Amino acid sequence: MSVNPDPHRDAFLEAAARDLAGEFVGVFDPETVRHHVYLALEMLGTPVGATFRDAFARRFARDLLRSAARWKGAAPMTTPLVLFVCVHNAGRSQMAAAFAEQLGRGRIEVLSAGSAPSGSIHPNVHAVMKEVGIDLSAAYPKRLSEDFVRAADVVVTMGCGDACPVFVGKRYEDWEIADPKGQPLDRVRAIRDAIRARVEALLASLGVATTEPGSE
Repeated sequence: MSVNPDPHRDAFLEAAARDLAGEFVGVFDPETVRHHVYLALEMLGTPVGATFRDAFARRFARDLLRSAARWKGAAPMTTPLVLFVCVHNAGRSQMAAAFAEQLGRGRIEVLSAGSAPSGSIHPNVHAVMKEVGIDLSAAYPKRLSEDFVRAADVVVTMGCGDACPVFVGKRYEDWEIADPKGQPLDRVRAIRDAIRARVEALLASLGVATTEPGSE
C-alpha cells in the first residue's frame, strides 16, 4: 500500500490487523480490518511521532471499525453515540469528549475528530483539564471520518464550518465556542467551563444521568 517500503509500518499493519480481526470476527473480513488499520495510520493528525503512532493508530482503527459496524447495523446500539468535531481536534472537541465520558460514564459513547487535525493537544488545554481531574495524555488528534458521522446519534460541531458531512435525519448542534489555541490560561479555563456546561445540557437532553467522579 505504501509507495516507499517501511518494514516497521508493514509489520504493524499485519499485527494490528490480525488482533483486530479477532475482535471483529463475524462482522468484518480480515482484509476490511486491515484496510481500516491502514486508514487509521493515514488519518492521524500531522506526525505524532513513532513512540505514539502505533498505539494511536490501533485505537483509531478500532473506533473506525466500531463506527462502521454501528451504522451498518452489525453492532448493538445500547447507548447514544455523540461525536464532537472541531478544526484541529486539539482543544474544544477533546475537552467536550472528555467531559462527556467523565459525566456520562457507561451511559454514552463518545468520539472526537477534526476537519484538519494537528499533531498534539494544546498545552494549555492539557493544563486546565488537569485542574479538574481529567488527564488528556492519552488523547490524540485524528481526522474526521464519514463513518463517525454516520454512526453518531448527535454530531456537535465547533468552528469547522461545512467540513462535516450532513445526513438527513441526524441531529446536529453547532456550538459557538472560541478556539483555545494560543489563549492564556484564564481564557482557556473559561472555554473549558463553557464546554462543560454545554455537555451537561446535551447529556440531559439525551436522558443521560451525569455522574461526578467518585460518586459511584
